[in-house]
Amino acid sequence: MIREPRVSVILPAYNRLLHLRTAVESVLAQTCPDFELIVADDGSAAETRAWLGSLHDARLRVLFLAHSGVPSAVRNAAIREARGRYLAFIDSDDEWLPAKLERQLALLAAHPDCRWSYHASARIDAEGRAAPVNGARPFEPLAGDIVEPLLEIAAFIATPTVMAERALVAQLGGFDEGQHFAEDYDLWLRLAMSGPVCLCPDALTRVRVHTDNYSQDRIGAWRGWVRLYEKMSGMVPTPRLRDLCRRRRASCALKLAAMQWRARQRGAAMTSLWSAARGGWRDATWWREFGMLATTPLRQRT
Repeated sequence: MIREPRVSVILPAYNRLLHLRTAVESVLAQTCPDFELIVADDGSAAETRAWLGSLHDARLRVLFLAHSGVPSAVRNAAIREARGRYLAFIDSDDEWLPAKLERQLALLAAHPDCRWSYHASARIDAEGRAAPVNGARPFEPLAGDIVEPLLEIAAFIATPTVMAERALVAQLGGFDEGQHFAEDYDLWLRLAMSGPVCLCPDALTRVRVHTDNYSQDRIGAWRGWVRLYEKMSGMVPTPRLRDLCRRRRASCALKLAAMQWRARQRGAAMTSLWSAARGGWRDATWWREFGMLATTPLRQRT
């Protein structure tokens, strides 16, 4: 009988061979040996598939999939093959520090009331050097009930920092395959609504920021946030949180309209603007955002 590993590591891949090598090596170099690494390849080019096929490590399995371009579907394919008690996630352009799994397993053992956890992360550029923050909000070490901070994006949770019970993720339905952007926050919110989270404030992961990031599609990203808040407005447990979802959705729809207008998608922009106004016309903050946007020169709207 094959012994089940304690952690199943989920790594979706699509080309990016240079960074993929580093990501895989950072998992295989973990000080905790009790894991399996499942690489789900989303139809990469021949060079990447050949390299993945050349790997020989008893802890590693590769799933060769037809290309979908949907990260949620790729991750879910790997999750269905997972055998560990816990799931951990890493993207193909990120790196783990060697003690990441060991530290996070100890954290969960010390907090038996928590079925999921996360930790801080560091930002690096394409060459692996420390990347500037560029006005991003400083990391806030938030634990326990974090539903509201997640909705407000005050709790920053990078995908490769999360570890969660596999049974819990399965119970919640895994990643939403209709959520093409912000699919990570969609799952974190559902995890947060299911119970408290524990936190390690140390940066145990290096998240790479570069021009090949999937999130560089800004129109798609804002469309994803609009969908996310629409979905969460029907899931959050209190009227106050539902109102927060409504206001956040209206704000995101306004930003989406600006992006679409700049891209000369005029019909789509007007539809998004109408959607934004319908959800935000009663809110003074929305009108301030609208006023600032309306007076910003078009070339500055990025």
